[in-house]
Amino acid sequence: MLIVHNIRLSRILRNTWQVDLIMIFSCTGAYLTRAFLIKHNFEIPSIIPTVLGTAIAFFIGFNNNQAYDRWWEARKIWGALVNDSRSWARSVITYISQNEVSNQDFKAIKDRMVRRHIGFLYALKAKLRDAVDENYQQYLDEADLQEINLHSNVHNAILTLQSRDLQQLSKDGMIDGFRFMELNQLLVKFSDHMGRAERIKNTVFPTTYNYFTKVFIWLFVVSLTLVVSHEAGVWAIFIGWLVGFVFVSTQINGMSLIDPFENNSSSVPLNQITRTIEINLLEMIGAEKIPAPVKPINDEYIL
Repeated sequence: MLIVHNIRLSRILRNTWQVDLIMIFSCTGAYLTRAFLIKHNFEIPSIIPTVLGTAIAFFIGFNNNQAYDRWWEARKIWGALVNDSRSWARSVITYISQNEVSNQDFKAIKDRMVRRHIGFLYALKAKLRDAVDENYQQYLDEADLQEINLHSNVHNAILTLQSRDLQQLSKDGMIDGFRFMELNQLLVKFSDHMGRAERIKNTVFPTTYNYFTKVFIWLFVVSLTLVVSHEAGVWAIFIGWLVGFVFVSTQINGMSLIDPFENNSSSVPLNQITRTIEINLLEMIGAEKIPAPVKPINDEYIL
């Protein structure tokens, strides 16, 4: 996620240089075509780029709105995970009664359930980013690792372990019915957040919208160059590219938000959010080794 208010020109050029070259070649070809082939035969009606420009504006507006909706929903999901994760750790620490369990075993039970939740977050993040992230393994004991290795959905398997331990605590009388329901409701929320995030990840944005937008921009740039070349001369190449650059930059900006879980500068900062939860929860259980917060890259964006 970008954290700066001003975007460097170099970043814009890195994202658009290939399309810029295509537009320049297209504008040059359109100008040469008019100058040497159709200049003395007929004129291109100005209504053509006007209509195309209007259609492109609608397409880009729709695409960007839908892309931002996906990004904002993903951010709200992980924002809810932050709040519910803190509530989970707080409830585990305060709701569970010691009964006849030794102090060491009592602390181990609470630490295991809190640490296991951190593993759930890292496993979910890795799945959403299609990455091999084994950070979750350090928060699971050997028995947990052996069991979740039997499942393809690691984060869902971790929630099952949490639910099973919660049920055992209820049977052992270490937690009453009301507090059991509170903790179980948090597990239900985690499952809901997980499912919503997977829905965004697995739902492909309709490719036809992006494809036709690109085609319309190319037709618009060519037709605009043909129309203005009789007044602007060779400067029509620059004018066509400049106007096309505005449309292309806007369209690329929106499409960068299509998959909010990708590991790039425009995505939801899962690394930062997960690390923040990790730090908070480890502090709550009094852990000795607390990792450092995620730092911005080049003081420009956070992953």
